[in-house]
Amino acid sequence: MTRRKTHRFLQNAESPNVIEVGKPLYKAIRGRWRTDYFKNENPIVLELACGKGEYTVGLGQAFPNTNFIGVDIKGDRIARGSKAAQQFGLTNVAFLRTDINFLLEFFAEQEVDEIWITFPDPMPRPKQEKHRLTHPRFLTLYKQVLKASGTLHLKTDNPELFNYSLQQLKAEKIHHLQFTTDLYNSHLNTIHIGIKTKYEQLFFDKGFTINYLQCKMGAI
Repeated sequence: MTRRKTHRFLQNAESPNVIEVGKPLYKAIRGRWRTDYFKNENPIVLELACGKGEYTVGLGQAFPNTNFIGVDIKGDRIARGSKAAQQFGLTNVAFLRTDINFLLEFFAEQEVDEIWITFPDPMPRPKQEKHRLTHPRFLTLYKQVLKASGTLHLKTDNPELFNYSLQQLKAEKIHHLQFTTDLYNSHLNTIHIGIKTKYEQLFFDKGFTINYLQCKMGAI
């Protein structure tokens, strides 16, 4: 392990806005994010596979009356988001270090209002399909933790993943599906309020179009 990674793991251990193995809330937080962590009754929004937390932090700045939680397994990545959130004084931003497969261990049914998936690994090979974050097994998890009519958002530069995701969602019980293959030239552009991650900006600067969708999951 590099010295830089070691430093970031130590930073996570000391950061109050990171929930991870070894901390008291790690096994007790399920169903208690509002009461035990955020200390308010505001909506809860997840960013899955949040990486360095750029989107989580950006949303936290834009919507101070909403609680945001970035979820990722990579501790050295979320350490950067954790630090940024603290530097900006964002008490409405937290990070959970865990595998997304274990989402139900940390969120009760209908505890979450929205889920964002921003530029996930497309997992392009057929044998990787079950690891795509819009595979039916993940969609089942999202339906359980989202409130009735909770919103799912997806942003990706990868057309194959986007088309796959549309296909999977249309096969599920969803409502109010909206999508575009060119976000920045679409009326849906206002929804993501202009936040770009580092990689999104690189894709955009190279002329790639950004695919976006949102839908309501569960019963209306």
